[in-house]
Amino acid sequence: MNDFSIYHNPRCSKSRQTLALLKEHGVDPDVILYLDTPPKASQLKAVIAKLGITARALLRKGEGDYKEQGLADKTLTEAHLIKMMCQFPKLIERPIVIKGDKAVLGRPPEDVLSLI
Repeated sequence: MNDFSIYHNPRCSKSRQTLALLKEHGVDPDVILYLDTPPKASQLKAVIAKLGITARALLRKGEGDYKEQGLADKTLTEAHLIKMMCQFPKLIERPIVIKGDKAVLGRPPEDVLSLI
């Protein structure tokens, strides 16, 4: 089942648990180490669309970059938030599992089972 991919941070316990859960169910996803290779704005916009959420909903609000970049400002556009997540990929909530035109945030990890 290589039609799966995961935006993965190996230092994140939820991300590790999600990857392990996928493998337990016979899924060997393409692993995207998004901190090493941040997505382009067009890629992240597509992922957000597959998740069915807004860019703001994908932001990690506890990250220092969130406060430093003034991202709590509700007047900021989707395009600006996406640009900031690409520039500061730690801001992207994880893990994200993608299959075809659908994606699920692995919080909790069991949520990704809906894609299998």
